[in-house]
Amino acid sequence: MTEHRLTIIDNQADFLIINKPQGMGFHDEDLIGSGFFSTIKAQLKRQLLLTELYPVHRLDKMTSGLIIVAKNSTTARAFQQMFEQHQVEKYYLAIAEGKPKKKQGLIKGDMEKSRRGMWKLLRSMNNPAISQFLSFANIPKQRLYLIKPHSGKTHQIRVALNSIGVPILGDPLYSTGKKSDRGYLHAFALKFSLNNEQFQYCIAPNTGDYFTCDSTKETISKITPPWNISWPKI
Repeated sequence: MTEHRLTIIDNQADFLIINKPQGMGFHDEDLIGSGFFSTIKAQLKRQLLLTELYPVHRLDKMTSGLIIVAKNSTTARAFQQMFEQHQVEKYYLAIAEGKPKKKQGLIKGDMEKSRRGMWKLLRSMNNPAISQFLSFANIPKQRLYLIKPHSGKTHQIRVALNSIGVPILGDPLYSTGKKSDRGYLHAFALKFSLNNEQFQYCIAPNTGDYFTCDSTKETISKITPPWNISWPKI
């Protein structure tokens, strides 16, 4: 079993912020229990003597980055309500090859299940997935995408970029391009208020040749923190 290193970004009285490694599924994936949440429960029980932990959102296996874990059921319910009401600002980074149909704007539409575990974006707007994005020239034939989702649908960002002709590099479902050293999607930043206190977190990806090359790191530094950017109103 591959050993993944877990990094605790912040340890508050009611919650933890963890930097999830890419390549680790969130829930158990075999009889050993190698899922991300089982792993952090076991590790934090040893490190911090914590036994009560609650997941309040999740990341796909290919996605690295920031994730919140509540320490008690009351805080878990508060976060779940905040996510449902879109009171947690989330920002993601992605890299894709090729020329997108548009370089910034909104990607909006209903989503429905497709084949092989995939989803597809529809033109209907009954309960749409909404993703706002900016993109930046990166190394030749690549762009770096900064995405601000305004909803929380399964595979939302992966489907959104695929719908404009630029599936995320290394995405095992939506990309048919060359093999890559990882799936290039990273949960980059979180901003929220809890118990009348504001919390802000921003962590750049630390794995992946394209994420960690000098040109990408320079661009990421210019867009950090992402909430200081003048995002167009939607």
